[in-house]
Parts: sequence; C-alpha cells; structure tokens
Amino acid sequence: MLHFLWMCLIGLVAGAIAKLLMPGKDPGGIIVTMLLGIAGSLLAGFLGRAVGWYQAGEGAGLILSVAGAILLLIVYRLFRRRAA
Repeated sequence: MLHFLWMCLIGLVAGAIAKLLMPGKDPGGIIVTMLLGIAGSLLAGFLGRAVGWYQAGEGAGLILSVAGAILLLIVYRLFRRRAA
C-alpha cells in the first residue's frame, strides 16, 4: 500500500514539474497531472531498462520520470494539433 502512495506522490511531483517546464494548454487537474507523472515514470523505466540504465524491478528516478512526462506531453500536443 505504501508503494502505491509513494508512486502517486512521485508521479504528482514529476507531472507538475513537467507541466511547469512545458507551459501551455494541457488537460486536467491534479489527477491527470499525477497520472501523467506515473505514466512518464513507467515510460522512463521501460526505456531505461531497454538501454541498460536500470535493472529489472528498478524504478526510474525523478529526473527521468520528468523527462518521460515531458515526452508524453509532446506526443499529446502533436496528436492534438493534428486532430484540430
């Protein structure tokens, strides 16, 4: 249970930092920001394991979690721009 709460807290921080570094009109409030940070962390962990930076079962750090969230925001904005 504590692992899930810790993941949500780190996800919230990573998502908030990513949104601060990439200002613009993005959806959501605190829940979407938290989910963005968690998804960024999962993406960073997956890519880090593929490159060899992380071992299996090892989570991504805060900096790469923010980088993953920024990457997800970039992809979101590209799809939103094409749809509009």
